[in-house]
Amino acid sequence: MKRLDINPASRKSLLDYRAAPILRAEHAEAGFTRLLEQQAAKIPSHVFLFLSLGAMAASLFLELSRRHEASQFVGMWAAPFLIMGVYNKLVKIVGPQ
Repeated sequence: MKRLDINPASRKSLLDYRAAPILRAEHAEAGFTRLLEQQAAKIPSHVFLFLSLGAMAASLFLELSRRHEASQFVGMWAAPFLIMGVYNKLVKIVGPQ
């Protein structure tokens, strides 16, 4: 049985796809950004997850030992570690632009 394409132009659109050109010089990435992305891509993605979980565990330990201010300080590290992990994954998938 022949497969019916819902959109007959879909195959043509895959062949004609081109990345959007950078029209303004200020939108281009600097050399430092490319270097940072290349180095970030070398770090395994699970490292950031483990760092985040470690920060949560350390925060719990500090809270249980009645060091509330230190617990809150260390507990705030979990979200930035997860965000860095997402950035790392995007650099690996999309690559430097």
